[in-house]
Amino acid sequence: MLGESLPRRWRHVQAVGRKAERVAAVLSEPDRDVLVASAWLHDVGYAPELAEVGFHPLDGARWLRAQGLPERVVCLVAHHTCAELEAQERGLAAELVAEFVREESATTDALWYCDATTGPDGQDFDVLDRLAEIRARYGPASLVTRFVDRAEPEIVAAVRRTEARLAGQPM
Repeated sequence: MLGESLPRRWRHVQAVGRKAERVAAVLSEPDRDVLVASAWLHDVGYAPELAEVGFHPLDGARWLRAQGLPERVVCLVAHHTCAELEAQERGLAAELVAEFVREESATTDALWYCDATTGPDGQDFDVLDRLAEIRARYGPASLVTRFVDRAEPEIVAAVRRTEARLAGQPM
């Protein structure tokens, strides 16, 4: 759904999915499969044909639920990478939290790690460099930049927890 309409986004998603396949080794079953599925699907809401409210975590999660995907995957997509804070900026937080349960777990952290350390063209980034790249791309007055400024501590903490779990693990 993203390949033709949003090829750059698709490159990002592919790299996030591949990274999740490697990172999944630090999780127990069935968390591994949940992480990988969530990573490959995390940005499906960017697909133009799925846009309802224009907020990709919410649009994507609603579509995934309608397709019958496991609720845990749906909720991880809905809340990926601090989505609730961006939903607040967009006036959509009440809808997001009413419809989708937020999970706090090593699986959540791992999904955020994969997303927040992967650039728009699939390149690897340190989380702080990735957040700086987002700010530069969107500009200082952007809603996305405001969100990143608010979300940075939580995103960085999730990434650092995952990096600690990965320490000493073969990749």
